[in-house]
Amino acid sequence: MTPGEPGTLVPNSSATPSSATPADGSRGGLTDLSQVPFPELVREMIARLGDDPDREGLLKTPERVEKSLQFLTRGYTLSAEETVGDALFRESHHNMVIVKDIEMYSLCEHHMLPFFGKVHVAYIPDGQILGLSKVARLVEVFARRLQVQERLTEDIAQSLWEVVQPQGVGVVIEAHHLCMMMRGVEKQNSYTISSAVRGAFLEDARTRDEFLRLCMSGHRPLG
Repeated sequence: MTPGEPGTLVPNSSATPSSATPADGSRGGLTDLSQVPFPELVREMIARLGDDPDREGLLKTPERVEKSLQFLTRGYTLSAEETVGDALFRESHHNMVIVKDIEMYSLCEHHMLPFFGKVHVAYIPDGQILGLSKVARLVEVFARRLQVQERLTEDIAQSLWEVVQPQGVGVVIEAHHLCMMMRGVEKQNSYTISSAVRGAFLEDARTRDEFLRLCMSGHRPLG
């Protein structure tokens, strides 16, 4: 059982370890929250943060938070294969295809704060090409989950590699992280660049250099 799944157990500091289930519903020092409605969990969080969940401005916040998080993490209900569907077309084009500056918004899995930026995706077809809008949709499949930028970059590259089966794949992400900007070190101008390559982009330095030059030039860097 992993955090976020129905039936998740969380530590209960007031419970004492026992093989029996106490009357308060805790088991072995853990409290079963699976039957607590999501809005009630948010109400409790608001109260613990020091505000009044019953004041006018916060009355509907729990329901809004639930809907918002369901939208922001809808990638868990999506798959790369279903997203691409039948948008693969036989084509003899064997040169690099790049889709640049795809807007990306995700949630950092460490603090559940947003990180956002641009994704640049390239691939070299091997007998079939992918509908261009599907490249952006593949980004959404993995961005709309609790993520770290490094894994997100790899997820996008691997999905394109497996579904399209091209000669090579390259992905670069430039992103600002609010967990660095709003808290902690509070560095407002910092941003992170990550990359992932497969096939020809990994094996041929000239191909990789061409990809990096084309995807990082001709646009204003995020910073």
